[in-house]
Amino acid sequence: MNGIIIVDKPAGWTSHDVVGKLRGVLHERRVGHGGTLDPMATGVLVVFAGRATRAAEFAESSEKEYTAHLRTGFETDTQDITGTVTKRYDRTVSLEELSGVLPEFTGRILQVPPMYSALKVGGKKLYELARRGKTVEREPREIEIKSIEVSGMAGEDFVLKITCSKGTYIRTLCEDIGRALGCGGCMSYLRRTRVGEFSLDMSHSIEEIEELAAKGRTEEIIAGVDTLFARYDKVTVSGKREKICRNGGEFSMPEAKDGFCRVYGENGEFIMLGSAKDGKIKTVKSFFEV
Repeated sequence: MNGIIIVDKPAGWTSHDVVGKLRGVLHERRVGHGGTLDPMATGVLVVFAGRATRAAEFAESSEKEYTAHLRTGFETDTQDITGTVTKRYDRTVSLEELSGVLPEFTGRILQVPPMYSALKVGGKKLYELARRGKTVEREPREIEIKSIEVSGMAGEDFVLKITCSKGTYIRTLCEDIGRALGCGGCMSYLRRTRVGEFSLDMSHSIEEIEELAAKGRTEEIIAGVDTLFARYDKVTVSGKREKICRNGGEFSMPEAKDGFCRVYGENGEFIMLGSAKDGKIKTVKSFFEV
C-alpha cells in the first residue's frame, strides 16, 4: 500500500496515536504523518503509507491554515486552556482593538517556541523538562504569518483565521497577541483546515477509514503521493531516460522548465520529484517501488 490519506484528527488524540491506529487498520508498518497537531487540536493531518512516507518532509514544510479561538483574561503554562493558569488580567478588549493589533503579527516575525513542545534543547524534549517544572532559554525562530484576521466571536472567545508557515505555534501566537493587548490570552480551540494542497473537505474520520478498511475499500480514499506535488509541472520519460531516472542519474530534457517537476514513467507510474535546471533533470526524491 502506497499513498496519502487525509485524516480529520479527533480531539484528544496525538498525531502519533493516529499513526499507530492506522498501522493496524491498514495492515501497513510504514505509516507516518506530515506535521504534528496538538492533542486538543482537530483537523487536517496528512498521513503517508508505504513508500509514500518518503514524502512526509514535504508536507511538514507546506503552508498551513487554521481556525483558532483566542480567550483573553489569563495565561496558562501550556498557552492553551488545558494548562494551569499562571496569570490573570482585569482588562477586556473589543473586536476593533484586536483587529488593530493584528498587523504587528503579520509577515515575517520572530517567535519563541513554547516549553510545551517536542523541540529539543541539550538532547531533551522541552515538554519533558516543562513537566518537571523546568524552564530553559529558547532561541526565537523566524516564522511567517501570511494572513491573520478576526472573523467574529464564539461565546467569550475571539475567532481567528490564520495562514502561516511551517514551525508556527498558534498557541504561542495567541499568548503573544494577548500580551500585546495587555489583556493576556491563550488558545481555547484549534482546527487545521488546510495543509498545502490538502483541505478539510478532503479529509476522513478515523471511523470512516476503519469502516472502509473492513470492507476492503481503502483504495477509495488513498491519494497518490504525486498529489502532494500537484502544483509542479508534469514530465514523462521513457526508454533510456526512464532507465537513467530509475537509477538515480541526471538526464537531459531540454524542454523542461527550471524548477521542481513531477516525473512519470512510460506506463504512467509516478517515479520521482525532480529538479530541472538548464535542460537537465536530477532526482530530489524517488517514490517507485524497489
